[in-house]
Amino acid sequence: MSRPHAAALIEDAVNAQVERVLRGRGWGNRVITHIGYGSTSFVRVFARVVLGRRGAAGPPERQDATGALAPSESERGWRVFVQAKASHVPVTVTIGEREIYARSDRGGYIDLVATDHGLPPGWQQVVVRAQNADPVAADVFIVGDDVTFGLVSDIDDTVITTSLPRPLIAAWNTFVRRGNSRHAVSGMAPMYRRLLSAHPGAPTVYVSTGAWNTAPTLTRFLAEGGYPLGPLLLTDWGPTNTGWFRSGLAHKRQCLDRLARDFPGIRWLLVGDDGQHDPSIYADFVEARPDVVEAVCIRQLSPTEQVLAHGLQLIDLPSRPAIRSVPTYTAPDGHTLLRLLDEAGSVGPPVAAAEQPSRPGLEGVRPDVAPRHPRDLGG
Repeated sequence: MSRPHAAALIEDAVNAQVERVLRGRGWGNRVITHIGYGSTSFVRVFARVVLGRRGAAGPPERQDATGALAPSESERGWRVFVQAKASHVPVTVTIGEREIYARSDRGGYIDLVATDHGLPPGWQQVVVRAQNADPVAADVFIVGDDVTFGLVSDIDDTVITTSLPRPLIAAWNTFVRRGNSRHAVSGMAPMYRRLLSAHPGAPTVYVSTGAWNTAPTLTRFLAEGGYPLGPLLLTDWGPTNTGWFRSGLAHKRQCLDRLARDFPGIRWLLVGDDGQHDPSIYADFVEARPDVVEAVCIRQLSPTEQVLAHGLQLIDLPSRPAIRSVPTYTAPDGHTLLRLLDEAGSVGPPVAAAEQPSRPGLEGVRPDVAPRHPRDLGG
């Protein structure tokens, strides 16, 4: 095994010192859970162990939705990046009648896969308990064996307008602005709800190069914007064992490959934008696995968004790869993409609400009702 990268060694040394000092001041372990997923044969659970002051307010009541509705008020972005991680902490995950034992990794993260869990299809709960910490419930979405459709969505500039790729704008949006200052992309939430109303039990998976630290804020935004909740496959923040930062492109490719392996019977609708690398990533995936892709939808950024994403070098951008082996649709918003899908017969008739599994965060939301802006919902 090769020696870890110097950046990882430095980070581990700093984190160990911070953890020692905080524990000496009475701080203890706290668990943050994230939405997991699985099938009738396996379940994948995501969580993180961090340090917090003893006696401070505990996890929110809706922590079972990955802290989705927490924080109760949107905070400035830098706050989510100053959590003190708890490394190598013993963790017990209770899944039905089973208990699975694990440890948090160097970043405090838990990514656990269990088989023979006995959970039925639909939204279920597992319980994550770290050593000397209160147990916290986590939502997991179990996909039934008869499900043949799934939705994979990018986040930045696909469902949320962020202008994140430009370094200075990324720093401002990520560390300074509040989470509720970002805008939902027009029509994408109704499009997703309409697709899922036609495919009961279908999973929705959000794949992004964003950091796990932002998961509670992102999930709250999705819930308030009327998007269906589902697992967020994000990345770690900071150095890795191989370099200063992990590759966002490699992360997305690995997530798509793993979803194809985890659910071999599902054909996926891939949704992204043309601001950065989604067309190339999806084209490569389609070329390698055309049998598991139903269609590709690419949201076209406006000229202003393209300039924010690429700067003044926009004119020199290479042409986007063509995806010919599966249907591909491009449009500037979700309303037009949904119309194109509907005209091509790729949507199908909606299923009665009583026949659809309940989804956290979307109770009482009709597929044809456009979501309000998060600022209209308060908090």
